[in-house]
Amino acid sequence: MITVKVRIGETLEKSLRALKKKIDKEGVMKSVKANRYHLKPSIKKKAKEKQAMKYNKKRRVS
Repeated sequence: MITVKVRIGETLEKSLRALKKKIDKEGVMKSVKANRYHLKPSIKKKAKEKQAMKYNKKRRVS
């Protein structure tokens, strides 16, 4: 769980900025967006294979 300590006299905007920075650093939003929808294992496998083919093709050209 991500926590941010709010100091006395600190503005709300500054506290929110610190929270957003921590969330980005931890990669929380990235993982939430990645797991937003359930994908069947067969679809995950096909996508992974497609990405591997794309990577290998790009690697051969260079």
